[in-house]
Amino acid sequence: MPADTTAAVPRPPARTASAPVLTGAQAVVRSLELLGATDVFGIPGGAILPVYDPLMDASGIRHILVRHEQGAGHAAEGYASASGRVGVAIATSGPGATNLVTAIADAYMDSVPLLAITGQVFSTLMGTDAFQEADIVGITMPITKHSFLVKRPEDVPVALAAAYEIASTGRPGPVLVDITKDAQQAEAPFIWPPKIDLPGYRPVTKAHGKQIQAAARLLAHARKPVLYVGGGVIRSRASEELRRLAESTGAPVVTTLMARGAFPDSHRQHLGMPGMHGTVPAVLALQEADLIVALGARFDDRVTGKAALFAPGATIVHVDIDPAEISKIRVADVPIVGDLKDVLVDLDVAYRAVAETDAPEIEDWWAYLDGIREEFPLGFAPTSDGLLSPQYVIQRIGELTGPEAVYAAGVGQHQMWAAQFIKYERPNAWLNSGGAGTMGYAVPAAMGAKVAEPDRVVWAIDGDGCFQMTNQELATCVINNIPIKVAIINNSSLGMVRQWQTLFYNGRHSNTDLNTGHDTIRVPDFVKLADAYGCLALRVETAEDVDAAITTALETNDRPVVIDFVVSADAMVWPMVPQGVSNSYIQYARDHAPAFETED
Repeated sequence: MPADTTAAVPRPPARTASAPVLTGAQAVVRSLELLGATDVFGIPGGAILPVYDPLMDASGIRHILVRHEQGAGHAAEGYASASGRVGVAIATSGPGATNLVTAIADAYMDSVPLLAITGQVFSTLMGTDAFQEADIVGITMPITKHSFLVKRPEDVPVALAAAYEIASTGRPGPVLVDITKDAQQAEAPFIWPPKIDLPGYRPVTKAHGKQIQAAARLLAHARKPVLYVGGGVIRSRASEELRRLAESTGAPVVTTLMARGAFPDSHRQHLGMPGMHGTVPAVLALQEADLIVALGARFDDRVTGKAALFAPGATIVHVDIDPAEISKIRVADVPIVGDLKDVLVDLDVAYRAVAETDAPEIEDWWAYLDGIREEFPLGFAPTSDGLLSPQYVIQRIGELTGPEAVYAAGVGQHQMWAAQFIKYERPNAWLNSGGAGTMGYAVPAAMGAKVAEPDRVVWAIDGDGCFQMTNQELATCVINNIPIKVAIINNSSLGMVRQWQTLFYNGRHSNTDLNTGHDTIRVPDFVKLADAYGCLALRVETAEDVDAAITTALETNDRPVVIDFVVSADAMVWPMVPQGVSNSYIQYARDHAPAFETED
């Protein structure tokens, strides 16, 4: 998704005598209302202050005052990922805007529809190193679908409408609108709806029929097909269409880290998550396939391992709405550009027509995969130090809460365990930072998801390292009555980094001990910290207390709940394909057989 290289605002239509005259700041609020925004996350500051005055009177927009702009960005991401709507974050100029950069980059990597609105210094001061000036348009150009700079009040409605259109269509992603303070303060006729003219922006949604037919024939003739499902299926809301195609073809399905829930875990054809920490059947199915149909996936290095050795015998059908992704890493034999919601319907119809006379023979393939599935069930070994198994904790959270909840994870070991040991049956139930791998994502993303889906239980599954980066948003949750549940998987370390140090650096654990939970001194004491924020705070150190704590959290809905689960630092994420090696690691898996055995 290459960024646009200009920041020009499409010109609004000619003024009319009947148009109300509004300040640029009033136009921001009115435009958001007319675009359907009902919730925004932000912090006021000098350069965006004019917008915050009319925002106070906007009855149709709920503003959530966060404690850090990064929290605003991640909350808007969580809001968008849970609901499918555009998330909105607002910040002031300079450090306010730059604090949004991490969340914008995160949204860009994971195709999240995000609108970032920032204030800018007076246009007459731009380029003078004025107080809190930063070229946020230039800074964000590589990590947005487009970045607008607005210097005139009459340009506000068209810029915001265009930003919404760009963020939510094609491959979704973040768009930034930077508005100078004089543009916010000056007046102009407010014309709605504005005429949007986006030259060169023409997302392709309908795929070419010949490519669809070619893919259908390959599916009918394949002996070892795999449907490789990426996050694009969720973003295009195509889970039902995927299920119909999978059941028509009988092909095994693997769902990437970003696609968990796009296809039900309970479905007979689902082999699990592929990649570095994927299930053995999912990894080997891709590696040994003769046909891979990639659906909204981008052949990420965490899936392919060493790309040159990935699936050497497979023909590739690659479907994506973003043509830049096709053949970027693995050359596609049949490239298909289009919206998956439409492509999957067309492909299913085409396949059924071909299969009437030429049905695939994949019984042997399934016999082989079922054998692998039986040999390597996903499980975990008991801990060596007697402390809680983090896998057990996360598994029980999922089992006691159920598939209708939303689970937002931070980044690290707990993220992978949450992807592995919670069963996902529906799209938009699993939120995480997949591409950027942003620590601190979970708590604000869960907060945003709860605002978007107030009737669902929302868990933030976080590590003790991640939690300390954005836990201040618990104050936001308490004050705004956003009762999320937070499970801190507290192994007193930067767990994933520690795991790599154990495996690849001779156990030299350099600067990964956080001192948060295993000794008599806890820095910080998470129970005291959460209590200070006004949350219900619990600590769990034994397996016997796990279920009671989770049940208490599920029964508490008048405030956030934080549970400090003190777990073993020695627990590892298995399976694991080391970085930069081939996915052909069946012997590697056998050598680590205890890691795949279910705990008694």
